[in-house]
Amino acid sequence: MDDIKALCDDIYRERVLRSRRMKFEDKFRAGQELFEFACSLSKAGIRGQFPELDDAGVHCELLRRLRIGEELEKQTWTPRKSLSK
Repeated sequence: MDDIKALCDDIYRERVLRSRRMKFEDKFRAGQELFEFACSLSKAGIRGQFPELDDAGVHCELLRRLRIGEELEKQTWTPRKSLSK
């Protein structure tokens, strides 16, 4: 198990170093690609949750969820008091 963790750490370290060497334009493009990939995963999840929706319905549901995310980002977060005290 330690070998696997060491390998994962090495891979992560290499990815960080590679990203630090990237030009700004490449980082910007990578961000767009990651967003599009995340949207495709979300759409697949929506299709699984709502198999009756067509492509337009899936797209509308994705937009609805993205708007919810935007609204949540605008809210200020305050930690709740511990229930154990």
